[in-house]
Amino acid sequence: MAESSRSPAKMTAGLMLLAFIAYISLGLPDGLLGVAWPSIRRSFSLNHDALGALMISSTVGYLASSFFGGRLMAHFRLGVLLTASTLATGMALLGYAASPAWWAMVIAGVGSGLGGGGIDVTLNTYVASDHGDRLMQWLHASYGIGATLGPVIMTTAIALSGSWRCGYLVVGILQLALTICFLLTISLWEKKADKSAASQETKPLNKYDISVKNTLRLPAVWLSIFLFFLYMGVEVAFGAWSYSLLTESREVSPKLAGYWISSFWGLFTVGRISAGIYTLRINRLKLIAGSLLFAFAATVILALNINTPVNLAAITIIGLAIAPILPALISGTEERVGAEYSANTIGFQIAAMGIGGAAIPSITGVIAQQFSLEAIPVFMLILIIILLASYLYSLKIKKPAAPGY
Repeated sequence: MAESSRSPAKMTAGLMLLAFIAYISLGLPDGLLGVAWPSIRRSFSLNHDALGALMISSTVGYLASSFFGGRLMAHFRLGVLLTASTLATGMALLGYAASPAWWAMVIAGVGSGLGGGGIDVTLNTYVASDHGDRLMQWLHASYGIGATLGPVIMTTAIALSGSWRCGYLVVGILQLALTICFLLTISLWEKKADKSAASQETKPLNKYDISVKNTLRLPAVWLSIFLFFLYMGVEVAFGAWSYSLLTESREVSPKLAGYWISSFWGLFTVGRISAGIYTLRINRLKLIAGSLLFAFAATVILALNINTPVNLAAITIIGLAIAPILPALISGTEERVGAEYSANTIGFQIAAMGIGGAAIPSITGVIAQQFSLEAIPVFMLILIIILLASYLYSLKIKKPAAPGY
């Protein structure tokens, strides 16, 4: 597959570090909530299913900011959007810490989703447009670091203070500090319009002011959206249902299963860090197709249920195999839909991730209920085949023509 002839632009070490920290901050709230939820539930006298209200509110905010991210980037500078997004997230986390009632925390969840979606779409567009596959892989590895640190921060906060609120307070303050960093570096994130011009005014990252409606008319865009819906559904379904498969259907001890599910996410992060190193030596087609084939083979082994050690190893390999796929798909957005439509499409793709990450694991649960937990690996195999076929087809369809102005 021919890669883009464009050479990745250089990114200063300071901005690179700031981008990684921002993406780490995306993973922190997810890690915090899992540990904090039992304490939150007791504080507000809630049932277990009350968590759904918070998940819905944050997802609504996330979908809103990510879906319209391309339009926002056509009118606002990147540094401004990053500052506003981190501010929204920081204020939402502080809102969690100060919530007097459950309804207030649910409302704050909308702000958390808005900020998270804004950070996600702007940084992905920025890196995809000029900075190559290596930085994209490392950017997404940073999320795993945040998801790992979140439980540690919340566990420590509860142990030292006896309250879940302190965990959110600490991370909220850190997020506001990140806001200040983006505010102070607003001009550094922008491309110069013309280095020879006297004014050297900055421009928004997305220079193509193309409407959402016109972008959504393109079949290539819808296919790209489908890829992200499907991939994130597979990733989240593996992470969410493997523990149940091992403990409830294959009689693996909860402690051992928990350890190996942790290794799934641990090697997931390692896989993305490693991919950032070897991505310059392997083209995107081989990386994505090879990863899917490895994941398919490991899932076949998991479905065969040979014995416990093999099952545990298969789950670990799946995490390692699928790790590079999402960053590589994002980096290839322009290749699939064209530069003019890439910013809008990246926003749509990230919104599709949120929907797929909720819908496919839910469908997996229905299948497990109707048949058995052993149906889960079979269902995953079907989805992996569809994902691989869809990706290969996306490379063959005609790239959309540039719109007239």
